Amino acid sequence: MTTSAGSEADSAPRKQRHPTPERPAVPRWRLLGDVGFDSWYEDEVPLGVCAEIDGLFVDLPPRPRERFTLLGCAPDGALADLLDRLPAEALGTDRAWLGDLALTEPEPSPSWSGEYLGDVVVLGHRPSRTRPGTVDVDLDGLLHVYDRTDAAVRPGAVTQFVLLGGDGTRYGVCQDVTGVFRERGAPPVPQVRLLGCRPQAPLLAAMDAVGQSTKAGLRRRRIRAEVHRIAADGTSYRVIGAVVSGTVAAVAPSPLGGGSFDVTVDSDPQEPLPTAVLDILTRWHDGPPARRNMWSGYDRELRHRWLMVAAAHQSVVPDRPAGTTYDLDGRFVTDIDGFYCAIGEAINGPGGYFGGNLDALDDGLRGRSGAATPFRLVWHDSTVAREHLVAGYDRRRLAPAVTLGYLLGMFADHHVQVELR
Repeated sequence: MTTSAGSEADSAPRKQRHPTPERPAVPRWRLLGDVGFDSWYEDEVPLGVCAEIDGLFVDLPPRPRERFTLLGCAPDGALADLLDRLPAEALGTDRAWLGDLALTEPEPSPSWSGEYLGDVVVLGHRPSRTRPGTVDVDLDGLLHVYDRTDAAVRPGAVTQFVLLGGDGTRYGVCQDVTGVFRERGAPPVPQVRLLGCRPQAPLLAAMDAVGQSTKAGLRRRRIRAEVHRIAADGTSYRVIGAVVSGTVAAVAPSPLGGGSFDVTVDSDPQEPLPTAVLDILTRWHDGPPARRNMWSGYDRELRHRWLMVAAAHQSVVPDRPAGTTYDLDGRFVTDIDGFYCAIGEAINGPGGYFGGNLDALDDGLRGRSGAATPFRLVWHDSTVAREHLVAGYDRRRLAPAVTLGYLLGMFADHHVQVELR
């Protein structure tokens, strides 16, 4: 009987296949911080490297506006004028916009610097039930905080708050205020997971304490680490604003292999970074960008994040001599963060940094940031900035907008000759 080719193949000895050992994932993140905090906090202790960090980059909904009420208020200045002149139907609209409002003590206190409300709109007012002859005023706005989860602690023994406008002018006094003082909020992302983690000894000690619910055990599981991005050449740099902070809650062997672990951390209250920051970090993976304006397609928030990455890569270099001419590409200066990106690259090349806010810009103009003053700045396509950097209110900074004229004044104060083209 003739055997078919298929049968011959079936009868041939089969080559035994062994499973290929899984290659461990390449670490992308380095953690530097401290664990336990038994004596003092150290922010440079190596804790380990990780392939991924789940929960560090999350897109949150926009921060909601808040409601405040000034109780027993005796208004003055612009606040009194606004309440006197506006009809009821105008309250709560742009016509009832007050701007910035500071709450301070009648006498300066070393223990409390005040609280600041931004982008304030008056919603309504009515006679106060608790203090005859005064009014209760309802406001809409945002409390100045670094992080939306931040607390605002009520000062002790304060029986009256002085109200000041953004320029320090007096807006009146009030007996009390609601909506401002509060405990720290819950974490927007309850847990962060360190995936494919290869821990160093301090983090291993925290992992070994998992399951210990005593006060000492909880302390041993406490971790706070700055997150650093590992670049293609193996060096790393801090990702400004990226922090893993909380209590180690669970540990398991990682499917990413290499003897690594997946570590779950119950997170402290803090805002994560937007997921689009990962795109910025990818662009910097091989080092600073080779060409200018790679930030130009980002919105203002991400331009600010680009600046933070540029700042993390900043190195101390000798200032170029006074009298040097620098060319600023102004085509994409459609907001103040675009200006900071552009001036950084004008002075220090693609991906360069020369300040990410007015204080940092002022520091840069004082030297040790790449350029000695006086110098000459040729601002190309300056009409873009003239159109966009105009007077108004900056709702991102909760402050008056930075104008082109203001920047030119800063340059003049530092003896920088600006040629607008």
